[in-house]
Amino acid sequence: MKCPYCLSIKTKVVDKRDSAELDSIRRRRECVKCGKRFTTYERIELVGFSIIKKDGRRESFNRNKLRIGLLKACEKRPIPREEIEKLINRIEAELRNYEESEVSSSVIGKLVIDRLKSLDKVAYIRFASVYRDFTDLESFEKELKTLTSK
Repeated sequence: MKCPYCLSIKTKVVDKRDSAELDSIRRRRECVKCGKRFTTYERIELVGFSIIKKDGRRESFNRNKLRIGLLKACEKRPIPREEIEKLINRIEAELRNYEESEVSSSVIGKLVIDRLKSLDKVAYIRFASVYRDFTDLESFEKELKTLTSK
């Protein structure tokens, strides 16, 4: 493991804990060279699955891409980072339970939208505006009306 500060490969583990969901191990490391500390997570790497994009292209599922989209939607909202990570874990677990090895990007978008709607309405609207590709003010207002009417 390389130190993110000085790039030395000489590090030592000073603390190790299982995550609350028991799906990863958290390791607190210290660089032997510069003395700075950092955290790493070890997770089981399962057989990957492919995402079928709207234009028909296929790409491997990328957990980090999902994280980036959620972080952008939740930016400046009172949502703890741990809650976002739990959401990512639940979505990934649900996707892994699908029978097929390929999943449509619209399925992932629907999963994210459904969960964001109950978590934070502003984050939901932000994500929906990109995912549903609102082209005009009318479509945006229509989505707001359906959100407030429930």
